[in-house]
Amino acid sequence: MLQMRPGCECCDVDLPPDSADARICSFECTFCADCAEHKLAGRCPNCDGELRARPRRAADKLANTPASRERIFKPGGCTSL
Repeated sequence: MLQMRPGCECCDVDLPPDSADARICSFECTFCADCAEHKLAGRCPNCDGELRARPRRAADKLANTPASRERIFKPGGCTSL
């Protein structure tokens, strides 16, 4: 099951579970669409993996399988590879 982390690792913007702006790599590193496209050129700075739209979990499923509350943020921001 996806962790569905609550924020962008680069800019710390909120990314709720139903956000269409969340992007993830295969390791579930999480970024907002703006950072993923403009700062990172579609590549994860942690693993060099491809960043793709994160699937959204149906609201009725969130009660039993909630999104993660673990927030990962790099205060120095991210730079493109």
